[in-house]
Amino acid sequence: METKVLYTGKTHTTGGREGTSQSSDDQLNIKLSSPGTSRPGTNPEQLFAAGWSACFMGAMGIAASKLGVKVPAETAVDAEVDLCLADGEYFLQARLNVRLPGIDPEVARKLTNAAHQTCPYSKATRGNIDVIINIL
Repeated sequence: METKVLYTGKTHTTGGREGTSQSSDDQLNIKLSSPGTSRPGTNPEQLFAAGWSACFMGAMGIAASKLGVKVPAETAVDAEVDLCLADGEYFLQARLNVRLPGIDPEVARKLTNAAHQTCPYSKATRGNIDVIINIL
């Protein structure tokens, strides 16, 4: 199977969690800060949560079109990415809290299950971090 690269996101980061990150097209230019500090800036966990939730919504849209369902305009995904420490080792865990107002709970579960199978972020985390998907 031949791989076709659809897009490559490029960033340049200096200073780690207390630094800056800028995309090659300058659409992203941010200050970074560690979680829980009062310093201005965002942190990698927030950035990962934002990317994952946006991608997951796209995957739900694809699943909905295959099922003949219209995704409500008010659909939202609140992603929570935890930075954890156990036995001196850092790791991530996450929750995707999905709101699909007006969608039957069984259909909502089908949409989120399908999205979790096809979303590239979900694929990247599968088997690597604990993920819980809540339908609210």
